[in-house]
Amino acid sequence: MWIAGEEDLKKLKAVGKAVSTTLKTMSKHLSPGITTKELDEIGRQTLEGFGAISAPKKCYDFPGYTCISINEQVAHGIPSDRRLQKGDMVNIDVSAELNGFYADTGATFPVEVDNERLQLLCKTTKNVLNEAISKIKANQKIEMLKKIYSRGAKKHNFSIIHNLCGHGLGRKLHEEPTYVPDFSRENDKRKFTEGMVVAIEPFLSTGCTWVELASDGWSLCTPKGYFTAQFEHTIVVTKNGTIVITA
Repeated sequence: MWIAGEEDLKKLKAVGKAVSTTLKTMSKHLSPGITTKELDEIGRQTLEGFGAISAPKKCYDFPGYTCISINEQVAHGIPSDRRLQKGDMVNIDVSAELNGFYADTGATFPVEVDNERLQLLCKTTKNVLNEAISKIKANQKIEMLKKIYSRGAKKHNFSIIHNLCGHGLGRKLHEEPTYVPDFSRENDKRKFTEGMVVAIEPFLSTGCTWVELASDGWSLCTPKGYFTAQFEHTIVVTKNGTIVITA
């Protein structure tokens, strides 16, 4: 969507606060022994405390209130009785609707991970996200994100998941522009425009470039042995830069 004025921005910031607070609250409970269903319940309670509604539940009848993905699961992991273990890489993705507006955020957390390579993967992915957001402004080509992602990944010999990317949102969870950036398209001429609302979310991996749908019909996974990190913010594009809704 494209915001129409200050009232739209105010409502976006309200739902942005709901999802960012939920993510932060869930992350504080990450420790070996907790189940992803217990984490999801914390997410549900926090969202409802803001009067917000889980977006995946509302829009797609997802079997959970948040998406919690572990290790080879990259996205859309279903909350379950699986207990976290020391050494797990856990991604939490929180999106919600409040007063007709949507926001989306996510992050990957190492659970007592001693592996320096995996810690670097998370740090690099977060840095790539922050660099991308710092460079976005109206009239900038969407395709420029590919260069930022690729440069950040290559620096530490990581790969990029090409069939997962950001998206427009606002009045719905997924809107135009789709595929932000689009790794399948050469010479993408699309541009960020003033007032555009977009979820920016790079996915960097220890070597995989593609995810497949698991047998549960929801989880998107790499082959076992690969790990992936994702960090995500919802932003509003302006002529001078961005407003991070989920900061």
